[in-house]
Amino acid sequence: MNPITKSLALQKKAAAIIPGMTQLLSKRPDMYCRGVWPTYFKHAKGIEVTDLDDNTYLDFSIGGIGATVLGYADPDVNNAVINVINSGSASTLNPPEEVELAELLMELHPWAQMARFARAGGEAMAMAIRIVRTATKKDKILFCGYHGWMDWYLAANLGKSDALDEQWIAGLSPNGVPKGLTGTAIPFLYNDVSSLKASLAEAGDDLAAIVMEPIRNYEPTQEFMDAVHEAVKVRHIPLVMDEITAAFRMCNGGAHLKLGWKPDVAVFSKALGNGFPVSAVIGKAEIMTHAQEAFITSTNWTERCGSAAALAMIRKFIKVDASTHMLAISKKVEKGWLALSDKYGLGFHVGGFRPLIHFSFARNHNVNRAFFTQEMLKKGFLASAGFYAMYAHTFEQVDQYLAACDEVFAKIVELEKTDSVEAHLEGLPAQVGFARIN
Repeated sequence: MNPITKSLALQKKAAAIIPGMTQLLSKRPDMYCRGVWPTYFKHAKGIEVTDLDDNTYLDFSIGGIGATVLGYADPDVNNAVINVINSGSASTLNPPEEVELAELLMELHPWAQMARFARAGGEAMAMAIRIVRTATKKDKILFCGYHGWMDWYLAANLGKSDALDEQWIAGLSPNGVPKGLTGTAIPFLYNDVSSLKASLAEAGDDLAAIVMEPIRNYEPTQEFMDAVHEAVKVRHIPLVMDEITAAFRMCNGGAHLKLGWKPDVAVFSKALGNGFPVSAVIGKAEIMTHAQEAFITSTNWTERCGSAAALAMIRKFIKVDASTHMLAISKKVEKGWLALSDKYGLGFHVGGFRPLIHFSFARNHNVNRAFFTQEMLKKGFLASAGFYAMYAHTFEQVDQYLAACDEVFAKIVELEKTDSVEAHLEGLPAQVGFARIN
């Protein structure tokens, strides 16, 4: 492998002129192993990624943070976007693809009658929140899971600084969020009926909606689903399903279709465009019509590439039965992790949901994770403690990956016995949580 000279130089430059170095927390080098993680790419195709120094890796990490569900630069999606670029990606008029996309999403989700589109998941969630608050004429939101960076969500940490700690990552700062929003976002825990009931009591009568992800690290219990469905029914409020991470993984559409949730509104992004920016809010007409009573509008929501990419992605996803392949790929990876954990006594905990899974070391997780990343890079793999399967992954590549894991895990165990893993880190231990980088 070539030294990552160009990447490190660009990281240094970025740290001086871009607050936080990158636009996405999950893509910061300190999340992996700062000093050895290449950070920037110049080419990506299938699952192959080439960095600025011409090192090419097989990506067995978190696949475009879950956005490139078919694989990088999928030819069918790219061709659809190239066609609309050549025809004009924006104009004074609107793209007809958005009507076609609305019809396709409603075909996949027959409970929904209307759709609105945006370009990013966080803004689509903010749109959904504004719609349900307008529809119910109430303010408070009960939520479970991670729902983005917007004020409505981070407001949970205004009154209680650790309210979001058990939802995704600890230490999310509500700096810049108006203090007047204190008490408007109330969390509850997944699969915990008593937590749900306590949060409902705290919300009182001013509850606009229950917002949640359909699945977290495990599937919902029937008791939990029943309790949520009963709560929205009794209070006459909508259930908003945040499908930004889960959709187009387990099945053709939102994970709620497979799990049994009955939402009134659902929000999509990430996989929807296979890497191109597009997001969608779909829902029952009785809720969605209230979007016309609120000011919800943006120029770039009318550009053409996002909706064209989404149409191509959905059609190919269904045609090739991508979910079945990705579930099988992730099952093979998970089985391999557990077998190697047993072989070397690593005591892995494996979590997430197929095809989005992760593991944690029983000992010195952040140091061992960084060392794992460091050594896997040398073997030609982008790898960390998480794995997001893409349709482009093959079983032969999984075999190569697991063989490399075997060698690196053996090295970790040997260093634990004879020396120190941290002493052999060429970069910094992996970070967890929100912290300044520059």
